[in-house]
Amino acid sequence: MDPLKICFISSEIVPFAKTGGLADVSGALGKYLDQAGHDVRLFMPLYDKIDTDKYDMHVVDFLQNITLNFNGFDITFTVVTTKLPDSNADVYLIHCPDLYHRGSIYTEDHDEYLRFVVLVRAVIESCQRMGWGPDVFHCNDWQSAMLPFYLKTVYQWDDLFANSRTILTIHNIGYQGIFGSDRLGPLNLQEWAHMLPQDDLADNMLNYMKTGLLLADVITTVSNTYAREIQTAEYGAGMEYILQQRSDHLIGIVNGVDYEDWNPETDEHLTHKYSSKRLAGKEKNKKELLESFNLPYRKGVPLFSIISRLTVQKGFDILEEILFEILQNYDLQFIVLGSGDDRYARLFHQAQYHFPQKFGFYEGYHIPLSHKIEAGSDIFVMPSRYEPCGLNQIYSLKYGTVPIVRKTGGLADTVEFYDWESDSGTGFVFEYYNSDSLKWAIDYAYTTYQHRDTWKRLMKRGMAQNFSWELQVQKYVDLYQHLVGVS
Repeated sequence: MDPLKICFISSEIVPFAKTGGLADVSGALGKYLDQAGHDVRLFMPLYDKIDTDKYDMHVVDFLQNITLNFNGFDITFTVVTTKLPDSNADVYLIHCPDLYHRGSIYTEDHDEYLRFVVLVRAVIESCQRMGWGPDVFHCNDWQSAMLPFYLKTVYQWDDLFANSRTILTIHNIGYQGIFGSDRLGPLNLQEWAHMLPQDDLADNMLNYMKTGLLLADVITTVSNTYAREIQTAEYGAGMEYILQQRSDHLIGIVNGVDYEDWNPETDEHLTHKYSSKRLAGKEKNKKELLESFNLPYRKGVPLFSIISRLTVQKGFDILEEILFEILQNYDLQFIVLGSGDDRYARLFHQAQYHFPQKFGFYEGYHIPLSHKIEAGSDIFVMPSRYEPCGLNQIYSLKYGTVPIVRKTGGLADTVEFYDWESDSGTGFVFEYYNSDSLKWAIDYAYTTYQHRDTWKRLMKRGMAQNFSWELQVQKYVDLYQHLVGVS
């Protein structure tokens, strides 16, 4: 069977740029598609945040100073390339300082609509100059969701893409790329306005995600449960009717985990390696972690943790209602790593101030520390309002850090409810989104932790779970092959 030609477009790819799980998935899926023998080429912007000195980057000779014409102005870009670490896959970074040197990956600038249209057009123009017609263009979230539209309109003349198919993966439908329809003029798309959702244009809207959902050949999302949830008004963010209409073209595939990076037996960030057969190192990591937060180590006291963006989506509003009560009444400790909404950052700073022996907070994102927290904690808390897939609960399982999760999205698909009577399951799952349910789950975990033999069996069941990309990537390959008619 011939290798597939896969053009993978993402606004962020590990290790170059990351704000969330999209970057992890993009980097890992690219690596494992390459290892499976496919011709995968990854595209993303060259942000000024990227430390180019860390990577062997060079300009592509025939992809320099390419001009894109818009309505009354031009944008010029050059393509820089490097290898995706631990693979032979090529990453192509779109160098356009006017658009991507903003100090952050995403902005609220007046030309945000243009930044990611340029990404889409730069990908297509690069493929043209390579003479490379991908079997599949794999787009991710709203930032590349306009690619199916451009292939069917502005670039429909090019037979190079006559057999190319498009996939749009929804990582979080809450972010859609919505702009005023007056952007059609600067983008020079008035000729193709009939291809866009007419109800949106009537409301002076241009919705990149919605356009992609209507025009992509296949829509995927990052868990089976989330694929069902986004077809409802509660989770669909206004896209539920389109997704219901296209349900035959909507597929859920749970994200994999790169166990080469996330494995307590080999984790380069850990002082003490450990496994399900040799658990002593986990307690040593716990002691070291607590010391780094100036918290006392007390044997037998459970350590809860959170690593997250600090947003209401992640369930911090219901945690806020009970956090001080838990810290006051339970003999436990708690560590949080994250940044985001000032409201929740203040909450955690206050908790640290009022409970200096129990609570530690690191505001920001720190990759080595995130590994140390996964390894040193006993219980990981993810009370999300919604969670398309989630990765930290999967990391936690591997590290013997038992997760507390709400039954939603990928959390429901990856964590099995722990049943005391049958001594089965891998974590503590609560269903209703309120503080009472979260408190119940925390109390259940706290009580179970006191039974050390039971807890050890629970840890080991989690550590035995397998959500590796080796398994998940084959589901994408099967989808690609079906889409292009290869059996």
